[in-house]
Amino acid sequence: MVNLEVKDLSFSYRNHPVLKGISFLAESPGVVGLVGPNGSGKTTLIKCIDGIFKSEGTVLLDGTAVASLPRPKVARKIAYVPQGIASHSHATVYETILMGRRPHLSWRVKEEDEVAVVKAMEALKVEEFAFRRLRDLSGGERQRVMVARALAQGSPLMLLDEPTSALDLRNGMEVMETVGRLAHDGGRLVVMAIHDLTLAARSCTMLVVLRHGQVYASGPPSAVLTPDLIAEVYGVEAMVEERDGVPYIFPLRPRRER
Repeated sequence: MVNLEVKDLSFSYRNHPVLKGISFLAESPGVVGLVGPNGSGKTTLIKCIDGIFKSEGTVLLDGTAVASLPRPKVARKIAYVPQGIASHSHATVYETILMGRRPHLSWRVKEEDEVAVVKAMEALKVEEFAFRRLRDLSGGERQRVMVARALAQGSPLMLLDEPTSALDLRNGMEVMETVGRLAHDGGRLVVMAIHDLTLAARSCTMLVVLRHGQVYASGPPSAVLTPDLIAEVYGVEAMVEERDGVPYIFPLRPRRER
């Protein structure tokens, strides 16, 4: 179990404010979706939570400030999957996923490390690629491998930056279902940036809506995703139809300027 609290977090690029006063609380097990238009600060927020970017404010993990932890300890607590996946790596899929075990490795690879790698490959359905080189895979296949590497890391908090961006419709749905199952069955907390609102509504227990670098709204998808919010945040008129407790988004047209 893990508790993540972001308190009054702000970040600027070269004196240009990107995030302003971000605050939210999330607990495992669960999947938190960071949604919002391009440029709203989703990727930046993920990097601030991981400590890659040094921000103002506080990020607490189980009551401990992430900024106060040495990086090896952060890696045991947080697994991060970036949006851009290197396509020139000579490493095999197995070797790539094994790298996720680095925070736990000593002088040799232990049986528990090998078991974690195999389980991660099976969960993301990449075991057939085990001995192919990462550079020889498609973008979507590489994306699944990197999520598997994060899973093998065994960290209670996973940060995923648009994990379905390179995936087709079926694979995107399967990865999101897998991530949700891993969160709930494994007691993990997953925080992800995602663009597809319907996919986010199907898979996330909580949404944090960002607009102009601030939290516009947060809460369960059924409470957050309303036609008024979509019009205000995205500038799109849309219908929202709820089925089995899940809101489905049907974009209609760009919102007319008033």
